[in-house]
Amino acid sequence: MAAWRASSAAACTALGLLLSGVADGLRPEAVSALELRGQTYFTNPPWKVDFTNYYWYVNQAQGEYYFTVTLAENAGAGLGGLVITQIRGVDRSFSLAPKRARAFIGRPRREGAAVPVEATFDQATRTLRAVFPEPPQPGQVVTLALLPPLNPTWADTYVFAVQALPAGPNPVPAPLGVARLEIMSRFW
Repeated sequence: MAAWRASSAAACTALGLLLSGVADGLRPEAVSALELRGQTYFTNPPWKVDFTNYYWYVNQAQGEYYFTVTLAENAGAGLGGLVITQIRGVDRSFSLAPKRARAFIGRPRREGAAVPVEATFDQATRTLRAVFPEPPQPGQVVTLALLPPLNPTWADTYVFAVQALPAGPNPVPAPLGVARLEIMSRFW
């Protein structure tokens, strides 16, 4: 037990030196990501997702679902991707159209530069995984836009759990909370 405490204390000291930029003369901005035991972590993870949708009715076309994440200046890693899982909503068959996904720096209706994105969708788990081959960097605001062909068929509150992935090997997800998509019937 004492050996574990000693090695744990040494690891914490080394981590503290690395993050403060003392070890090896590194400055904090030179650290690209925190890697421990082969996994990549944010040093200061994003903590929430902002969700925007301008189309609220069942089966409405041309909707876009915007998931916006702000990276802290001291995030310690770029944004490697987002994992979005439907955890509530009666319609479990509507498409999130991963091939039509797009991303950009900025917020909806205030778009900046495009960010390359590769997205996949697992229908069985209702999970969309979007990966950014050129990760947005700390201090940036990035938005992932999903463009489904139609809104869900049934009126309900659809809830999606969102996680941020740091750029690097074996990323450890940071939970960002949930995004709520309200879909209403046209007939009251």
